[in-house]
Amino acid sequence: MARITDIRLVAVQHHLGAGMAYGMARGLTALRGAGIVLLETDAGVQGIGEAWGPSTVARAYLDLIRPYFIDTSVFGVRAVAQGIFAKHYHFGTQNQMIAALSGIDIAAHDAMGKLFGVPVSDLIGGRQRDRVPVYCSGGYFTEQDDHLAALSRQLEPHVESGFPAFKIKLGRRPDEDAVRARLARSIIGDRALLTVDVNGNYTVDAALESMRRMADADVHWVEEPLAPQDWSGYADLARRAPIPVATGEALYTLFDFRRLIDGRLAAILQPDLALCGGLDVARTVGILAGAEHLRVSPHCWGTGVGLAAAVHWVASLPTYPHGANVPYPALVEYDVGANPLRDELFVEPLRFENGHLHVPTGPGLGVTLNPEALKRFAVD
Repeated sequence: MARITDIRLVAVQHHLGAGMAYGMARGLTALRGAGIVLLETDAGVQGIGEAWGPSTVARAYLDLIRPYFIDTSVFGVRAVAQGIFAKHYHFGTQNQMIAALSGIDIAAHDAMGKLFGVPVSDLIGGRQRDRVPVYCSGGYFTEQDDHLAALSRQLEPHVESGFPAFKIKLGRRPDEDAVRARLARSIIGDRALLTVDVNGNYTVDAALESMRRMADADVHWVEEPLAPQDWSGYADLARRAPIPVATGEALYTLFDFRRLIDGRLAAILQPDLALCGGLDVARTVGILAGAEHLRVSPHCWGTGVGLAAAVHWVASLPTYPHGANVPYPALVEYDVGANPLRDELFVEPLRFENGHLHVPTGPGLGVTLNPEALKRFAVD
């Protein structure tokens, strides 16, 4: 039985450069970053994972929780994590400790796959497909004054890439939302799905007004129309919204997702595996969502490690309740913003082809970190 001998976190960052910041209704960022978790075992196998968010904070939490994992089985990280929840319940579950645990869980699954010589998708349920559909996630607000011109420049290069769906940012004002949604629809055409992302910047009344104004743009879902903890607001939208609601990227642990699922507060659940608790939590979310006949679509906005984990998870999902014809397959978010942490950290990046990512066939996550690139992007 392989046991954990050490866990480290390497902070990685990429500065976009002057004038190149992009983002959402809540603000822009000129920095992309995350934490790469390196988990060592006494079997000589290393697992890699990703911890979302500020790496310095996640690293501080790792100093606290690392001793609980040392000399434990790499197959038992779930029990260790729940023991940490029980012992340190005062710390809560909406913080970078959960991000660090997420990275550890992903790294442990990578190590387990390598020990057995099987891909993670086979490890967590069996590979159901060799490639997964992804949606083009972009359409950001930028530092440029002409936001519509900036939106056009972001979407147009990807129209012929085979993406089944696109996502753009909204949420500054309902009247502007309608203009942006109509422009995006005119660029991507009628065949692709159009989804929009408010990033939790609205209250219920503003969200409903926004949905009414952009009804003619044929929007497939509205992502995070409300703040993550506005449970009553999401219940209200579940009854009244004319467009399906998606949410979950800012929810930590299974506890929050259980509340979302039990209340049927959204049509599409969007766990971020580098934040929610890793592959173990995502797998449980998928099972519970399937039991309630809800859809899932993982959020990915970090490095290629988290993206690889999401691809393996979606590759393992059954098509239930559908049979041979699946009207809306689960989509993985594929961020097309400037972010070399997505591809350049690997010796070989995930293979994109005609709107899909191929599921790696190697053991574990099936990706290999490039030591020189890791060193280049690493920060103290």
